[in-house]
Amino acid sequence: MELSFRLESALRKLYTAFHENKLNPEYCTQCAVGNICDNLDFWQHLTDAHGAGRLNYVGLVNQKFGKRYFGYSPIELLQIEVAFLKGCGYELPFKVGHKKPKNPTSKSVLFNGLCNTVKLLCELDNIPNVMEYAKLFETEEEKPRYQINEILK
Repeated sequence: MELSFRLESALRKLYTAFHENKLNPEYCTQCAVGNICDNLDFWQHLTDAHGAGRLNYVGLVNQKFGKRYFGYSPIELLQIEVAFLKGCGYELPFKVGHKKPKNPTSKSVLFNGLCNTVKLLCELDNIPNVMEYAKLFETEEEKPRYQINEILK
């Protein structure tokens, strides 16, 4: 199956972040979108609330002008973040005392978040939800079980 450049790039970045322990849902530069955006934090200014999934004025202007960041529109970036956070077990939108996973950086929590994220990334590119991508995040003795090039052929 042919993957778009943006999808393959996003999968590679998420794969690397997961296996190098550089994925953290509570930091805008280390969450799913932060990693897709090369660990930059500019995207957080597209919304007023982390996990809200709504564009603010800045986000709306960028969306209407057709801006793309690493292949994704502003609203797509927010949708990706919501999918990741929900998959990790967060109650959204964030509020004081919001429900969050007991250990937000555990491999099992991050794995669930990434599975949800990969599902959305495939939907955004209008391709079937190919769950074999879940193999990308399987580990064996704290090391990747599969290399990304074995799966993304």
